[in-house]
Amino acid sequence: MQITPVIRPHLPFASLILTGCVAVAAVNAALKEPAEKPNIIIIFNDDLGYRDLGCFGSPDILTPNVDRLAREGMRMTNFYAASPVCSASRAALLTGRYPGLVGVKGVFFPNQQGGLHTTHVTIAETLKTAGYTTAIVGKWHLGDKPEFLPTNQGFDSYYGIPYSNDMYPAAGMKYARDCQFREGFSLAKLEQRFAQDLEKGQPRELKNKVPLMRNAECIEFPVDQTTITRRYADESMTFITQSVKSNRPFLLYLANTMPHIPLFTEEQFRGKSRQGRFGDTVEEIDCHTGRILSHLRELGVDQNTIVIFTSDNGPWLSLGKDAGSALPLFEGKFTSFEGGQRVPFIIRWPGRIPAGSVCSELATTMDLHPTLAHLAGAKLPDAQLDGADIRPLLTNPEKSKSPHRYFFFVHNRGEAVRSGDWKYHQREFYQMKSTARESAGPTLYNLKDDIGETTNVIGEHPEVAQRLAKALQDHLGRY
Repeated sequence: MQITPVIRPHLPFASLILTGCVAVAAVNAALKEPAEKPNIIIIFNDDLGYRDLGCFGSPDILTPNVDRLAREGMRMTNFYAASPVCSASRAALLTGRYPGLVGVKGVFFPNQQGGLHTTHVTIAETLKTAGYTTAIVGKWHLGDKPEFLPTNQGFDSYYGIPYSNDMYPAAGMKYARDCQFREGFSLAKLEQRFAQDLEKGQPRELKNKVPLMRNAECIEFPVDQTTITRRYADESMTFITQSVKSNRPFLLYLANTMPHIPLFTEEQFRGKSRQGRFGDTVEEIDCHTGRILSHLRELGVDQNTIVIFTSDNGPWLSLGKDAGSALPLFEGKFTSFEGGQRVPFIIRWPGRIPAGSVCSELATTMDLHPTLAHLAGAKLPDAQLDGADIRPLLTNPEKSKSPHRYFFFVHNRGEAVRSGDWKYHQREFYQMKSTARESAGPTLYNLKDDIGETTNVIGEHPEVAQRLAKALQDHLGRY
């Protein structure tokens, strides 16, 4: 199937969006469980920065479909991933808890023993108690051993790459009988390679060659990454169609591999963005997001489908021209600065969430588990969640306040806490040497006046710093 991307010179603005606007019902409607359970789609992108979408201020990347999603729904401008790295961020999204509290503190690699333990309840498991059918399409990255795979974590099906696309195949990977081997590889060749004496068992020369899995087996190696974004969308639409035909509400967790490096697009998207290869991948994601939105309309379920679009963490700035942007925030991925964890967030639910609305209150990916569970009428797990129900923010953003007094940034190279407009760093870590400062903490910033975290005001507000330092230490005591 040939897909036509957005190509300059610009088309008239009206031709870039899908037609049809939905009248907004009373904003309090979604505070109650709807008569019909909503379908839910979470589009979770990899290393997409705060300013990498048109509706969040990108001057060089065209995202008309995501921009339309924002016009028909809500943008949240103080929304945080719970970690500045992949695996931990995904664990928090799925469990509604700080990642360190569910045993995921960093990034998992192939052949590693760990993963998200099945004793922790995922949002997929929660929604299944309310009759949902569930699927993950895309990047998993919470353990590649069989016991940690998505089909043992509440998902009915899985199609995707089990870890980051710059990694390599695990020695214990199970290959389907009809697995498609590419680039001269075969099962025998891989077995021979893994039988050799490797440093820690990691085949470094196979870097960037990763498997495509269906459920618990590899069906293609190495996966053709030039087509993966389109194929994720194709798989997503197939799942949506099957769910609608079965008359069951669905949860689709679409975790795009891009724009994580190595960057790949299909030919028709290459060289189209003013932001190089990175921008090309984002514009392709936007195109396929539009396909999914159109598919919902064609099936007649767009009015009762919650669509969420966000990112796992900030941009990988050290990649230079292959990285995104977090401006006007400071720093990026791997750090506890705003650019590391404040991410773009869009949510649309026609008639329930006010169209074109903006919420500036603090919210996090951990809030999605309890919020969506309440909307679906599902039973929450017995474990104490760190996320909160943010339905009031979604339905009445101008009159509602964040449920979080504190939000904690806990990474192995930097800890911080935000409370209201204040941000306190116990210690600071810089991804970019060019951004490093003399002070490594403790530091205090007023984000309302200083969104870029440029001026340390700890000397002027010692009592604020003391309060936040105690809150942070109390939180760290939970680990």
